[in-house]
Amino acid sequence: MKKRALVFASILSMSILVSSCGVIFGGSRYNATIIAKDHPNAKIYVNGENIGTGTATGTYYRNRPLTVQLRDEGCENHQKTFDKAFRTGNFILSILGFGIIGIGVDLGTGAAYKPDHRNDAAITKQSDKEYTFTVEYPECNN
Repeated sequence: MKKRALVFASILSMSILVSSCGVIFGGSRYNATIIAKDHPNAKIYVNGENIGTGTATGTYYRNRPLTVQLRDEGCENHQKTFDKAFRTGNFILSILGFGIIGIGVDLGTGAAYKPDHRNDAAITKQSDKEYTFTVEYPECNN
């Protein structure tokens, strides 16, 4: 019985030690809804992969910029790259709560980043894990 309690305590301790604030409150990925504003027939490509038409959703890594390309028949392609931003609040909480291990986990998993919704009006934060990207398509007047 003591052995089981020790194993349980060890697993619990390890799960706490290898987590961090950023991982707990957001994770290393986020869900994105991408809207081709006023162009419901535009094909949406994210990082080169076709994900849908008009409005599409997907899950993406926080530590990478998001490159969205819109394509519609009879129009030039439009590309926009959405940058990432550092999650300062979560990083400070990781330092306070989890120390150097928390910093390493946040940086290593990418949980220390988020889409830069404060500097880009095209990004709307729904929650820590949900963002909406509204992409204008000025090259297409259809």
